[in-house]
Amino acid sequence: MQMTIITVGRMKKGQEAKQITTYLSRCPWPVTLIEVEEKRPIKGTERMAREGDLILKNIPGAAYVIALDERGKALRSTDFSQLIQGQQDRGTAHLIFLIGGADGYAPKVTARANALLSLSLMTWPHMMVRLMLAEQLYRASCILSGHPYHKD
Repeated sequence: MQMTIITVGRMKKGQEAKQITTYLSRCPWPVTLIEVEEKRPIKGTERMAREGDLILKNIPGAAYVIALDERGKALRSTDFSQLIQGQQDRGTAHLIFLIGGADGYAPKVTARANALLSLSLMTWPHMMVRLMLAEQLYRASCILSGHPYHKD
């Protein structure tokens, strides 16, 4: 199963970027990171709509899409790994995770998402969310393979 993380904004080189690369390289699934960015100085709903267009144009039609959103369902790591396993068992060829911009998602993006997932009730910087997702993908692979990385 191919995985893609589509995220608004560009990551600068630094510790977070190195850690993300490390976690994603340990995953058994090929994981691609696509960064989209609206460079025009627009704000509010116009910016959200434009970011939504950039996100949607990178989603293949048959992909299963999980949008990370504060209003999404919170899962334990074991449940997250089961979500991934369930998609593999259903024959999902492409699993996509979305990380929106500071203003959130345009309604057309959440309408396209198959699921909304919350990583925390707290607010996190978008760059940290990338790292947290990368770590959880690696943790899910460890859980699914029976590796003792996850302590439960």
